[in-house]
Amino acid sequence: EGMRSPRACACAEATASPGAWVFQPVQRDSSGKVIGFSAPDDSTLIIQLSTPFPPMLGLLASPYCSVVPREVIDAIGKDFRKHPVGTGPFVFRFWEERNALVMHKNTGYFERDGLGNPLPYLDAIQVSFISDKQSAFFEFLKGKLDFFSGLDASYKDDLLTGRGELRPKYRGKFKLETSPYLNTEYLGILIDSGSPLMKESPLRNLKIRQAINLGFDKGKMVRFLRNGMAIPGTSGFVPPGMPGFTQQPVRGYGYDPQNAKRLLAEAGYPDGKGLPEITLSTTSSYLDLCEYMQGELSNLGIRLRIDVNQASQHRQMVARQQLAFFRASWIADYADPENYLALFRSQNKAPAGPNTTHFSNRRFDQLYDQALATSDQQARNRLYVSMDSLMMLESPVIVLYYDKVLRLSQNSVTGLRINPMNMLNLKQVRISSQN
Repeated sequence: EGMRSPRACACAEATASPGAWVFQPVQRDSSGKVIGFSAPDDSTLIIQLSTPFPPMLGLLASPYCSVVPREVIDAIGKDFRKHPVGTGPFVFRFWEERNALVMHKNTGYFERDGLGNPLPYLDAIQVSFISDKQSAFFEFLKGKLDFFSGLDASYKDDLLTGRGELRPKYRGKFKLETSPYLNTEYLGILIDSGSPLMKESPLRNLKIRQAINLGFDKGKMVRFLRNGMAIPGTSGFVPPGMPGFTQQPVRGYGYDPQNAKRLLAEAGYPDGKGLPEITLSTTSSYLDLCEYMQGELSNLGIRLRIDVNQASQHRQMVARQQLAFFRASWIADYADPENYLALFRSQNKAPAGPNTTHFSNRRFDQLYDQALATSDQQARNRLYVSMDSLMMLESPVIVLYYDKVLRLSQNSVTGLRINPMNMLNLKQVRISSQN
């Protein structure tokens, strides 16, 4: 393209990219053209930010920000999805929607291993699309899949013990790998005093929110309901596995029923007497967790009523502040604590932003702005710890657990790396022949 400016496809309204938020607010000139992007030559892209944003390099590594060839987009437009062109280790071959995606080795790929051998090692990859998790698991057990990821209620008890180990009948038959996953599962509380939903809600009282946080055993919940395939949410909102982030100093909530009873009494509800019933909204996938909480909290005199919503409806209601107490999760878009703490910045209040609890704290916002103006990662992490601790003290969320990646692979598979983003990296994978 020489000196011509790229189109910035993610920002183009016609593209309707779900990743357009990465570059918000988009800067445009008087003609409406996106500015801030330039390409001085065929191998350089320059992005100019309007304000400092230290996590930007990590964000640029996300798939939303992949650079695509303008000439191909110009030639085939929306059919690019069926004829993708990139610079990865594998080349698109064909795609039968809802059936299979096949990729072949990129013989011109630029990377090599430590011995100078060209990558990747595999000649081809086939991705199978099986909507039913249990069926996919059975296909793996029959040896028809080399790799399988994720844990589902339909087979978790057959596969794992309560400690997250393979059942004896499967040991040695295939490999199990786990790792912290940058995903926090939590319950959100709308703490907006101006909301009609919160006018009579006991959740307006900080001590009630803290009592709920302390009133159930998260470790027991993880063992029995997630087969140990998670880390109890007893620290802050930022999950373990976040690179460079020290989670230990963050003040969270363990299991402390005596302290929960004390807080209830101080709030004016000794042993829960007079405390109105609290409605918790969730989806069917997390009903077991909510029912467990319901049982545990009833021992303290806290009565929960559980409403189960269809998943898409639930997301919309959360985004529109139509639920006072709701189940939610946050999976990292990029590996920086800012991506989690942005959910509590006053400026990011939903529906325009991700702050669905409407948490607002001037000191938190000051620390957030200070962190974005700090390029030193260790100094920023110290600010993040302070922000996470401050927010948890106010309890706009109840952290249930931090997720784990679970990967199963056949014994013939080697070189499969695992990471907290759960990104699939097949560059150095080999499959040995089996007799």
